[in-house]
Amino acid sequence: KQPLCNACTDGIYNGEHVMTVEEIEEAAQIWSEGLKGSPAVTERKHPVLPQEGKRNVLLTSALPYVNNVPHLGNIIGCVLSADVFARYGRLRGWNLLFICGTDEYGTATENKAREEGLTPQEICDKYHAVHADIYQWFQIDFDFFGRTTTERQTEIAQDIFWRLHGRGFLLEDTVEQLRCESCQRFLADRFVEGECPHCRYPEARGDQCDKCGRLINAVELRNPQCKVCKETPVIRSSKHLFLNLPKLEDELEQWLDKSTGSGDWTANARHITHSWLRDGLKPRCITRDLRWGTPVPHEEYKEKVFYVWFDAPIGYLSITANYTDQWEKWWKNPQQVELYNFMAKDNVPFHSVVFPCSLLGAQDNYTLVNHLIATEYLNYEDTKFSKSRGVGVFGDMAKDTGIPSDVWRFYLLYLRPEGQDSAFSWSDMALKNNSELLNNLGNFINRAGMFVSKFFDGCVPEMLLNEDDNRLIAQVRWELKQYIQLLDKVRIRDALKCILNISRHGNQYIQVNEPWKKIKGGDGDRQRAGTVTGVSVNVACLLSVVLEPYMPSVSHTIRQQLQAPPTCVSAMLQNTGTFICTLPAGHCIGTVSPLFQKLENEQIEVLRKRFGGQQVCKRHSSIINQGFQAETAKLLAEQSCWFVIHRCVLVFQGNKVRGLKAQKAEQSVIDEAVETLLDLKKQLSLAEGKNPEPAAQKRKKK
Repeated sequence: KQPLCNACTDGIYNGEHVMTVEEIEEAAQIWSEGLKGSPAVTERKHPVLPQEGKRNVLLTSALPYVNNVPHLGNIIGCVLSADVFARYGRLRGWNLLFICGTDEYGTATENKAREEGLTPQEICDKYHAVHADIYQWFQIDFDFFGRTTTERQTEIAQDIFWRLHGRGFLLEDTVEQLRCESCQRFLADRFVEGECPHCRYPEARGDQCDKCGRLINAVELRNPQCKVCKETPVIRSSKHLFLNLPKLEDELEQWLDKSTGSGDWTANARHITHSWLRDGLKPRCITRDLRWGTPVPHEEYKEKVFYVWFDAPIGYLSITANYTDQWEKWWKNPQQVELYNFMAKDNVPFHSVVFPCSLLGAQDNYTLVNHLIATEYLNYEDTKFSKSRGVGVFGDMAKDTGIPSDVWRFYLLYLRPEGQDSAFSWSDMALKNNSELLNNLGNFINRAGMFVSKFFDGCVPEMLLNEDDNRLIAQVRWELKQYIQLLDKVRIRDALKCILNISRHGNQYIQVNEPWKKIKGGDGDRQRAGTVTGVSVNVACLLSVVLEPYMPSVSHTIRQQLQAPPTCVSAMLQNTGTFICTLPAGHCIGTVSPLFQKLENEQIEVLRKRFGGQQVCKRHSSIINQGFQAETAKLLAEQSCWFVIHRCVLVFQGNKVRGLKAQKAEQSVIDEAVETLLDLKKQLSLAEGKNPEPAAQKRKKK
């Protein structure tokens, strides 16, 4: 299939397509065939393995860092986008395996463990469960959600290492690294910030600048700072192992030409990958001076672990291996398997260059990515998400808003940052909920069902189609075909607009034909009311099918209310799209009820303030900055800035604990400060309606 050009897609979304006589006649013929000969519904059986003669799709979502609670941008950029495509692929009859898991090694985990007084493994166990709960609430339908702290991870990563080593693709070199003398350790790339040497962005990380996208070495940063204690680190030398990317460059380019030529790579993925190759590949360090990671099995490097960006993508393989011992049928089978990777744009070079080079160099017939799908960034209102500043909605907070997960899914997918950055907005969320979901989609489906219940005793009436009915059927079929063509190309946001177009056509159809008036007329009018009602309720049934990847609970509710036959789902998504009469005359529906609720302005304003991270007033700010602990209880009792104040006090107390440790204060003094910090965390958890117990566990000695 040829991808749609912008002019075509503009026409689609503006409803400008004019139906031809041939299209109308063909649509009417297909509609009349109904469900006869529709494929049987097949249940998913585990383990899912590649099958001869089927389209075998292996789908991965970028592994989230275990110690970061994902915010809305993380969710739409990776797991939610991948989930929509996975659900769609299963509906299309593809043999599809969707895997993901938490990335658990590295300095970030070590630091989080220090902060909470737990071991790194305890931190991983705690936050893996947090991630799993969040994704379950968002209805992310993984086949398997695993983790990287497993024996299989060590086994597979070390095997790839030895294969690279034996084939001469590794180099040794001495590296200058930043070391924080205050924290007494080498700093991982993401725990040092400074000014980018290329674009002068003041908050560049030690591995990459978020503004210009260039990769950098931490020692190149200007005015670097340790993110933990804010001290200036010093440069020290250490011997490390490197993946010899220049030696693999020709083979990589040959593979990239084939993959990008035949696969669906987003424009940003192509551009970022091309920029890496344009600048020339350089050897990439694969070891780190840490303790928490996959151990390097080489005798000279036994005190080191693998660098997370060598190790983490191998997590896809090890997670699959923990799902099934036949994992190689997916990962060493490029002839039969198509691999889709979903991620945000900052992860692209590691998936398009570094990881493929590791697998190419291993020379073990690994499955490499065919389709690389990367989003731009989702911002929050007019700023960035920040847990520490209380700005933005994070995954564990969304369910406390009282807004159903399907509505969250819909809005995030509606503004999915496919071609450029987009921004979450509370007022826009309310607008889209109230206009698109409540007044457009929900209004049409509810009216169609209510007409059947109220005017025809709950049974679909006889339908005698005229030219207007056939034109609607043709318009709906055309939108269905665009929906399939777009989703086949992973144009997730654009395909959602086709769904809304279908319900818009349906609403116009009902308004023009006025079945609520015609039912009161003579026989001819009553027949017309029956036809319009029958056609409308069948359009509602189609909407339940195309909504399933986006709003699975709503989709199930619609099919339940309509008592739709199970085969309707697979029947209408066959081939290029088949809109058929799935609810024939005489079919009895169930109880119809509204699908959506209005989001009121007052409710939205409360949520905006709650997640806005508003500034603390000058008096409170002064008290917090000076650390007047005698005032703390009084401060926290004042409700006007309560959450913001509390977070500020938490930051102050956390800095105090780190300062005491850096100064090597008496253990009793440190313990007292830690107890105060844990108590403050407990108070905040209680106020936010969360279980405070995990934060109150006792410290474990390292």
